[in-house]
Amino acid sequence: MGRFLWRWILFAVALVVAAKATDYLSVAGFEIDPIQTLGDGLRLMAGAAVLALLNATLGKVIKLLTLPITCLTLGLFSLVINAAMLLLAGTLELGFRVDNFVAALVGSTILAIVNALLGTLIPDEDEKD
Repeated sequence: MGRFLWRWILFAVALVVAAKATDYLSVAGFEIDPIQTLGDGLRLMAGAAVLALLNATLGKVIKLLTLPITCLTLGLFSLVINAAMLLLAGTLELGFRVDNFVAALVGSTILAIVNALLGTLIPDEDEKD
């Protein structure tokens, strides 16, 4: 349970880093609401959970249905699907907003990179035979 909680927190941190990096790259449209109270932080955590749930359910179904075009583009179409999931979650305004597709595309790419880097901080569970 602790590992799940850490991954959830790191995913929320990755959202913040991706929004700041997108702003640094002068791509407007991906914003994090200011975190001033515990409620604001919990709202961002809920947004991270919704985004993860969308990626785990609807994102997987769409990736399966668009497998031929993903193969034709050598996997680059999966970036478009990830951007669409970020854009969809951003419309719910749960701690973050995504206003346009370009911001979602850049933000989802940065989010994937940061999430992969932060994911190395949490070791995998030891498998005992």
